[in-house]
Parts: sequence; C-alpha cells; structure tokens
Amino acid sequence: MSTIVEKATELRRLHEAPELLLVVNVWDAITAQVVAQTPGTRALATASHGIAASRGYEDGENIPRDEMIAEVGLIARVAGDLPVTADLEAGYGDPGGTIARAIDVGIVGANLEDQMKPLADSVRAVEAAIAAGEKAGVPFVLNARTDAFLKAGDRDAEEVLADAIERGRAYLEAGATTFFVPGRLDETTVGRLVEALGERKVNLIGVPGSIPLETAQRLGVARVSYGPWSQNVALTALAALAEDVYAGGGLPAGTRRLN
Repeated sequence: MSTIVEKATELRRLHEAPELLLVVNVWDAITAQVVAQTPGTRALATASHGIAASRGYEDGENIPRDEMIAEVGLIARVAGDLPVTADLEAGYGDPGGTIARAIDVGIVGANLEDQMKPLADSVRAVEAAIAAGEKAGVPFVLNARTDAFLKAGDRDAEEVLADAIERGRAYLEAGATTFFVPGRLDETTVGRLVEALGERKVNLIGVPGSIPLETAQRLGVARVSYGPWSQNVALTALAALAEDVYAGGGLPAGTRRLN
C-alpha cells in the first residue's frame, strides 16, 4: 500500500507530466470503486456538488464539514493506491483546518474555491491550505479555483480574463500547484490563460460544449475533470430506465453488473 506521501508525490507528478490528466469525478464508495477499477484511471477526484446532492443538501457548503470529510475519507480508502483529490469548496470557513482534516483521512489534493472574495482573502486561504500540507509533511496538491468566469455576468470578457489571470498568478505565487478555471471556455481563452500562467498550471472542467481533450492537451492544460457532470450522466441513465420501465420496457441492452 502506498503511503500518503507517495500518493501526493504521484498526484503532483501526474499534473506536471506532458500527458493531460483526466479525472472522472466520483461521489461515494461505489462510484469510486467503479472508476478506480476502470482501465486508464490514474487518480480519483471527488465532486462536492455530487456528494452534497446524494445526501440531500444543496451545493455551496450546506453539507456539514464532518459529513464531507467522512465521505472523502471513505472514497480514499476505496481508492487503494490511487491518489485522491477532493473538492472541499471554499474550506468551510477554515481552509487550513479543513485541508488538515482531509489529509488525516488520506486525501492528497484538493480544490479550493475563491467564490470571488477579495483577492487578499483568497490568497490567505491558499496560504493556509499550503501551510496545512507542509505541517503534515505531505506535498499536497492544491488546485486553487476561481469563479471569475462562472460569476462573470455581463462584465466585459477582457476584464474577466484579466481578473482570472491576476488571481491565478496570485494563487500560484502563494503556493498552489495548479489553477482551476471552471466554465465553458473557448480555445482562445484557454490558450491565453496557459500563456499567462504556464503550461501544466491550468485545469479545466469538461462541460457540454467544452474544447476537445486533444485541444486541451495541445494547449498545455494540466487536467480536465468533470465535476457534477459525471453524476448527471448516471442520473440521466437512471431517469431513462424509469421512463422506459413505465412505458412497458425494461433494462437496456448492454447493462453491466458493476456492483
């Protein structure tokens, strides 16, 4: 069994490697098991939205921190030797303490959102998270996230991009491993982000209409994850089954027994 330091080191290596890191987000033990056993999986990532939704909470730190830590810890145990990075939202009011608790249950990386708080406050949160990893002696992989594009509203596109780049530079300088910019970004925007912040420093989310993976690879993106969309794929299949059953049908051909 790999140690937590070995897992963190491997997760960092995967982000720095020339090959684009792909992570399909999971939200409980069985989804973690299925993805972990799928050929090609090199790391697991949790989705805070998915974990919260599966327990009846709205996204946005409404799930108690204790419940979130317990669930990501279970996922880390199921993952075995695979490194696990967790979506820990904005740190539940205590980014350093939240990262420390996540490390205690086997997590070696995390997303930390800025929620478009004042830049100085967001930088302090990144610094606290980094300090928690250093105190634990773990080369923790912090994926500092900005909501600049998600909360852009009617702001000028150039202004939004400049804001994102400023925040990305600040978080990376504060010790973040990578910079996460969720949103449906076009090729030009992604290219400018990578040019400003460096290759293997920018992480994206796969959403309907995203740039192709081969384009992300060519531009120098470090990682693509799928956030709540992996859960939506599963829920779409479940809804389709229910609709078909109610219409007199049954299980779709090709259904696999995965649990």
